[in-house]
Amino acid sequence: MTNGSYTPEEERQRAFRARRTMTRLIVFAIVMFFAGLTSAYVVSMSGGYWVRFDLPRPFTWSTVAILLSSLTAQLALRSARRGSPGRLPALLLATLVLGSAFAWFQFQGWGELVRKGNYVVGKMLDNSGLYGEEWTITYKGETLVLENGDFYRPSDGPQAKPLNAELDEQRNTASSYFYVLTAAHLAHLFFGLVALVVMTIMALLGRYSRDDHAGLWSGVVYWHFLGGLWVYLLLFLSLIH
Repeated sequence: MTNGSYTPEEERQRAFRARRTMTRLIVFAIVMFFAGLTSAYVVSMSGGYWVRFDLPRPFTWSTVAILLSSLTAQLALRSARRGSPGRLPALLLATLVLGSAFAWFQFQGWGELVRKGNYVVGKMLDNSGLYGEEWTITYKGETLVLENGDFYRPSDGPQAKPLNAELDEQRNTASSYFYVLTAAHLAHLFFGLVALVVMTIMALLGRYSRDDHAGLWSGVVYWHFLGGLWVYLLLFLSLIH
């Protein structure tokens, strides 16, 4: 370094550190955002009536797609580190296709939810399907009993007070939260897909090498994070929901 100037290697290191810091800040901000949403979810479900419904199968397939896409993204990064840029376009394109498949399965899952009466804004009794197996309603953790079309609390042994009129006024908050959480994740994934398109073009142009792939590293780390975030959300919705 002479007179305040930097060598090309030092410039690359500075650029990499800047990208690493920015990526970490973005990940931290998203983590805090979803921590707030899931905390609000838990508080809401403990306050009164709550609908529990089975997660549609397409969400399982979307999980498989995003995990496979994380694998191909890591292979792309490893190829760059080993100085094999020729494999990058195919691996990044595979990641892009799998990421798009994830988004497609998400829409399929939402469609199934709508068909079963779980809307973005809807009522609890809009649900269809077999009660007790495909969906249930709880009140402060206790599952309501359905007898001859009427809902009762478990403590109402004589079944003297049906709750249908009260339930008909209740919003399906569980369904609304489900859409908010999954749609928020998909919105962040959209930016990941845009980044993958850019990275694929850069790879085709030969812009990544063993010594210069800071942008690729940043995009792959963000994509890994999105995959991990989805697994967390899926486990949260499956176990807590």
